[in-house]
Amino acid sequence: MAYQYIKALHIIFIVTWFAGLFYIVRLFVYHTEAYQKREPERAILVKQYKLMSRRLWLGITWPSAILTLCFGFYFIHVYASAMPDWLWVKLVFVVGLYGYHFYCHRIFRKLQQDVVIFTAQQLRVWNEVATIFLISIVFLAVLKNTLSMVWGLIGLVIFTLILLISIRIYKRIRKRK
Repeated sequence: MAYQYIKALHIIFIVTWFAGLFYIVRLFVYHTEAYQKREPERAILVKQYKLMSRRLWLGITWPSAILTLCFGFYFIHVYASAMPDWLWVKLVFVVGLYGYHFYCHRIFRKLQQDVVIFTAQQLRVWNEVATIFLISIVFLAVLKNTLSMVWGLIGLVIFTLILLISIRIYKRIRKRK
């Protein structure tokens, strides 16, 4: 019975963590664009985006990442005697996701110090990296076999290419307006 509760909590915190990851980078985009505005609009927007980012990052995203990890360790313990191949591959993506999270923290800290290290366009592309991790991890967790992983990774590559092409098209449309 405890297994089901821990699994439910793990899923809940994965969802809130991803919600935070998706939204924080959008805030980074808006925060970066705010520096292009004129005063007093610039000062007002930058102050507001700093506050919103701080509350989201420290109040929701970080705690969710930590709790996801804690509940995840429970499952590693459960499967420790016979870790299936799919779980090892999933863990590689999870480690990559935490790398993404830590890099977002670096961006967060820089913007809190009024240091802009990426353009809004670069951050829009960066925002899609979390989507790629989400798709990879969910497919691995649901399909749980090697052949499906291969097809899933091929699909992921195709999805990534479509995503990058879509971003370029969107950028062109925005420039026309």
